[in-house]
Amino acid sequence: MDSYNSPSTKPLYRGTQIVWYILGIVEVLLIFRVILKILDANSAAWFTRFIYEITDPFASPFLRVFSITQIQGSIIEWTTFLAMFVYWVVAIAIINLFLMGKTISTPEAAEKLDRQEM
Repeated sequence: MDSYNSPSTKPLYRGTQIVWYILGIVEVLLIFRVILKILDANSAAWFTRFIYEITDPFASPFLRVFSITQIQGSIIEWTTFLAMFVYWVVAIAIINLFLMGKTISTPEAAEKLDRQEM
């Protein structure tokens, strides 16, 4: 049975799409956070408060890793960049875990094993 006709191919594909979609949303929200901090956005504004509140759970585990750089009111939150990188690495790991469930032919497996021996 080739992997194109395997019953596991479509669910694996959908699973990877979901992971990429979730990562995309988190990354965009964190980018908004970075931009608002750098531009010294008004924290009383609704949009700014919304972005900070929604991104706090994603950024807070990393907030004390690096110091914050502040230049004339602008804040560069290096830890948000770290959070973005960590979430990207986690997404890649989850997708690779999903792909381990992909149906593979014996010749294809042998070829991939040979490449790993190098």
